[in-house]
Order: sequence, then structure tokens, then C-alpha cells
Amino acid sequence: MRTEDLIAALAVDTRREPSTTTFIFLAALVGGAASLALFLALMGVRSDIAAALVSWRFDLKLVIVAVALTVAVLDCIRLARPLPTPAVTPLSLLVPGLLAVGIALELYISPAETWRSKLVGTNALMCLVAIPALSVAPLAAALFAMNRGAPTRPAAAGAAVGQLAAALAAILYALHCFDDSPLFVAFWYALAMLPAIACGALGGRRILQW
Repeated sequence: MRTEDLIAALAVDTRREPSTTTFIFLAALVGGAASLALFLALMGVRSDIAAALVSWRFDLKLVIVAVALTVAVLDCIRLARPLPTPAVTPLSLLVPGLLAVGIALELYISPAETWRSKLVGTNALMCLVAIPALSVAPLAAALFAMNRGAPTRPAAAGAAVGQLAAALAAILYALHCFDDSPLFVAFWYALAMLPAIACGALGGRRILQW
């Protein structure tokens, strides 16, 4: 073998492939961009966004879905590794904790006769349709990225992928939705995120086995 050929072979052997973490972040960006395009084409940002940004209910809604996304990304990275790992960690309690605080505050400051209307909201059906629809692209992209790893719990890894996709979709939909009460978010957003999480878990069982 010539020296030049040996050097070329060594260069190929030492070339590092992008990590699974990198693929997960890229999948979130690509899938999120596709969902953003769909969101802008069909829904768009609510008309009173400037006023909403100074409302604690709207701000808390954004914080909750952003924390859900962060937890999902960290879970995807953790579960993509071929190491024994629990399906649930203390980080998983952050979103329920924030929701509990928001609900307690809402019930404390709002008259009891308004609780039902705040829970039902004005457009629950749109929430149940929009979040699953906006989850499709990031779910497919993130499952592909997770397949680059070696998860030992494929269903749990797939569920984490589903939560990532659903949280991305929820962030977008939150910018359109006029229902800001923690009561609405805790019930309808959670319900709307379940299809993506379930599809992720089922897809993980089939795609992420190794």
C-alpha cells in the first residue's frame, strides 16, 4: 500500500460521525421549521399578541410548553444511549408542578362561577386538532434521529420523541390560542399532546428496536 493510500484510509477511519444528540437537535429544527410553515400558512399568531405578552396567564402557558420541550429533548438524549436508564426522572415533575401552581393561582384569584368557562375555553376543538397536526413533521424527524442511537427502552424513547414533537406543536399553537387559563392548558393541551406521545411510543417499539 502506498503511503498516500494509508493516510487516506486512516483519515476515513478516524472521521467522527455526528452524534445522536446532534441529530436530535437537527430533527427538532427541521421538524419545527416544517410545523412553523404549516402554522403560519393555516393559523398565524393571535392578533393581540402584544397585550398577551404582559399577561401572566399567557406567559405561564409559554413557560409550561417550553419546559415540556426542554424536558423532552433531555429525555430523548438520555434514552438514546445504550445504557440502563429510568423512563421517568425528577425533571418529569417540572411541568406538572408548574401546572399545579398555575391552577392554584387561577382558582384563588378567579370567582368560582368562572372556573367552568376557563376550563372549557372558546376553541377546545381547534386545540385537539392543531397540536396533533403540527406534531407530525417533528415526530417523523425525531424518530429518524433517535434511530441513530441505541435506546434500551424503545417504547419510552419513542414516547419522549412524541413529547418533543407535541411540545414543539404546543408552543406554536400557544401563539395562536386565545385560551390562556392554566385550567384550559392543563386539560386540553395535555389531551391534545397524547396522540403524538402514543404514536411515538408505538413507533419506538417498531423502529427503535436493535
